[in-house]
Amino acid sequence: MTKLIFASKNKGKIHEFREFLSPFGVEVISLNDLDNVPEIDENGLTFSDNATIKAKIIAAAYQLPVVADDSGLSVDALNGAPGVHSARYAGDHDDLANNKKLLTELANVEKENRTATFHTVIVGLKPTGEKIEADGAVTGSILFKGQGTDGFGYDPLFYYEPLHRSFAELTATEKNNISHRGNALRKFMTLFKDWWED
Repeated sequence: MTKLIFASKNKGKIHEFREFLSPFGVEVISLNDLDNVPEIDENGLTFSDNATIKAKIIAAAYQLPVVADDSGLSVDALNGAPGVHSARYAGDHDDLANNKKLLTELANVEKENRTATFHTVIVGLKPTGEKIEADGAVTGSILFKGQGTDGFGYDPLFYYEPLHRSFAELTATEKNNISHRGNALRKFMTLFKDWWED
C-alpha cells in the first residue's frame, strides 16, 4: 500500500501531515479528495474515541489505511469544557462564536484560575484492524481577549507562558515545536514506520 487517507478537510492540517509523511513516500489523500464521504457522528466521550470513530468509518468505506485526529481545549475552571465539544462549542466550527462563548463563560474567573490544556490524539487504522495511537498536550492559560492573527480555533486566547505570547502570535515553526499537535505528531511518527510496513 502506498496510499493513505488523512480524515480531515482542514487544509492546514493536511499540508502539515503531508510534510511529516513525505520521507516515507506515502501518497496522502484527504476527505476533500473523496466522493460520497459518509456522515461521521463524533459522539465519543474522549478525544481517542472520536479519532477512532472517524478512522473506523473511513477505513471501512474506502478500504485504505486511515489516519484521524481529534483535538480540543480543556479549561480547568469549566471542569474540562469545552473538551470533545471544542469545535462545536457555540455552533458548528465557528471559531469567533466559540471564542466569544469561552470568554463569556470565564467572565468572572480570575487570571490565576484560567489555566487550560490543549489535547490532540492521532489514530492510525488499517482496514484489517491494526491500530496505532499517539497523544500530545500543552498547558497554558486563557486570556481576557484575543491576541494575534495567526492560527485558528482558540489560538488567539491560548497564552503560552514560556514564550510570553498567545498561540496566534507564534510562527508556524514555533507553534509546531511546542504545540499539542506537534507533540502528538512526533510521537505518532515514531510508531508509523513499523505500522505502515507491517
